[in-house]
Amino acid sequence: MTPPTAAQEPHQAPVPGPGVNLPGLRSHNAALVLGLLRDAAGAADSGGISRPELAERTGLTPQAVSKITARLRAEGLVEDAGRLASTGGKPRTELRLAAGARCAVGAHLDGEVLTAVVADLAGRTVAEHAAPLDLALPVREGVAAMVRELRTAVGLAPAPVLGLGVGIRGPLDHRTGTLHEVTGFPHWSGCPLRDELTAALGLPVAVDKNTNAAALSVLAEPHTDRAAGSFGYLHLGTGLGAALVLGGRPHRGGRAGAGEFGHQVVQLDGPPCKCGKRGCLEALCLAAVARGDTAGAARLLGVGAANLVALLDVDRIVLGGRTVLADPGVFLDGVGAALGPVPVALAAAGAHAVAEGAALLALAPLFARAALG
Repeated sequence: MTPPTAAQEPHQAPVPGPGVNLPGLRSHNAALVLGLLRDAAGAADSGGISRPELAERTGLTPQAVSKITARLRAEGLVEDAGRLASTGGKPRTELRLAAGARCAVGAHLDGEVLTAVVADLAGRTVAEHAAPLDLALPVREGVAAMVRELRTAVGLAPAPVLGLGVGIRGPLDHRTGTLHEVTGFPHWSGCPLRDELTAALGLPVAVDKNTNAAALSVLAEPHTDRAAGSFGYLHLGTGLGAALVLGGRPHRGGRAGAGEFGHQVVQLDGPPCKCGKRGCLEALCLAAVARGDTAGAARLLGVGAANLVALLDVDRIVLGGRTVLADPGVFLDGVGAALGPVPVALAAAGAHAVAEGAALLALAPLFARAALG
């Protein structure tokens, strides 16, 4: 997994003004430098970047870059990557991200299974863990089970862990990490999951919808236009949800409720849905899967995908989730037939898309990735 890179336009360092927060500014500038080094770590040639190039691309002065990189080297986050060939003066030393110096843990809680990955600073998965986890448990027991399994995942990390990212079905408030009316598990409503896990694990925790986390892993794919790309990520597993990425950024909506894709009503007299309505796309898709009609489920998913494309004119549709991955060819064909010229593809991270994206949530503060939300 390669993390999302910066926009193609060069970074511009903020200009200090009256009352500027200098420690915050230094932290921001260091994050710009680290972000560029992480971009380089994810590039095909995996090369480094010289200090003059860092200065040019961040808009910082060479002196500022020298101070920042010296501090990052002292913290073990940056290391030498060799020297460039001399063009007449002193050979320039390239720097690179010390990817193994820190880690983050990303976890996917899908209702029945907890899947976790440990990712290095470059976003590459270095360890994995999976265990049964039933959200039907009472909240106190469920949180205790999560903590046990997440401690196991953290214990697999080969370096200090910066934080934990969690992807779980919504609706939820990603800003506070509080769960709302979790579809299928209403007893979790109001659970301050972020605070519970932070207190139990002693780590910074970020919580977001599973689909939003998976969309971050799609943004991390090398071919994605991270500056302007727009796509819909559709996740069919034990439920059906979506994430929207518009202009290279996740779109969560004013109340953080965007992406409740599965609960669009497509049949007024349809079967009841666990959300309380009738004829929801999720209920119809899951019913088709339950009776063994995978092709029918794929056609239904295609209807929803076509509605999404017609409404938002996204560039492409990306599919994921355990039900899709169990028969990917059928779903690619069924959704593709409904979309016509609009491309459809599978999330490259496959079954780990949510967990890998959740790890990027945990890494985001270090790299000043506003695009992650």
